[in-house]
Amino acid sequence: MALYKPSTLRAFLEEIDASPKKSLSQNFLIDGNIIRKIVTLAGVEPGDFVLEIGPGPGVLTEELLARGAHVLAVEKDRKFASALTRLQTEDKRLTVIEGDILELDLSKRLKPKTKLVANLPYQITTPILTEFLPKKEFFESMTVMVQKEVSARFIAKPSTKDYSSITVFVEFYSEPEFGFTVEPTCFYPPPRVKSAVVKFKLKDHPPVSSEADFFEMTRKAFQQRRKMIRSSLKLVYEQASIDTGLEKIGKGLQVRPENLSLADFLILSHEIHKKEGDLPTQKKRQ
Repeated sequence: MALYKPSTLRAFLEEIDASPKKSLSQNFLIDGNIIRKIVTLAGVEPGDFVLEIGPGPGVLTEELLARGAHVLAVEKDRKFASALTRLQTEDKRLTVIEGDILELDLSKRLKPKTKLVANLPYQITTPILTEFLPKKEFFESMTVMVQKEVSARFIAKPSTKDYSSITVFVEFYSEPEFGFTVEPTCFYPPPRVKSAVVKFKLKDHPPVSSEADFFEMTRKAFQQRRKMIRSSLKLVYEQASIDTGLEKIGKGLQVRPENLSLADFLILSHEIHKKEGDLPTQKKRQ
């Protein structure tokens, strides 16, 4: 049953006595072409293990199973979680868990090289990426639908308006790739904003003595993005260490946080949190 057809989806929702909930950011895809493009971008192949978050009626789940994947679907809405069992395959490739993805411990459920594929609830996009991007031991890639304006922050370059601390976080753990834009008309009900699909290919992160210390520094730097970075950080870190780091970066002492690349922030962090073994890397995104 192709639930991406609007009339079929509405009949299905009526059958299970359900409706899209604003509180859960439930906007369901009704465009089969977009669904196929998401799964293709994710590179899903027969035998792959896929984590899907917030499957709702299961239109994306159905396509993942059709591609031969094993799907672990986590759905918070009880009615939708229960209804997903109708998609079970003869070889039992679907597992459904009812619950909040941010409250579940999936460490015993996930497998190495899991592919996360999801039309994410928009209000929890950043918490989900913050939680899962550092877990390369489980995930190979993450292909997710997000608000288009949020996707711009994930793929932004230094010295652009969308470049921020989340950009640095994303690049620290992955190689982000913009997929394609999705219009509001591709959803029921249509959201008020455009959406976009982004793929994150996870990678080994650069060596730092403390990831927590590194990201605390980048967040503090971007809290006042229009200020010189030495002014933003001087209340927290030693001015001499900040200046030494900026001199090694070679962009001048007047530089703002939005002008520093990941490699630059690693050099600055090395000077601020100078510890044996905390070596910055100059490796750029491939």
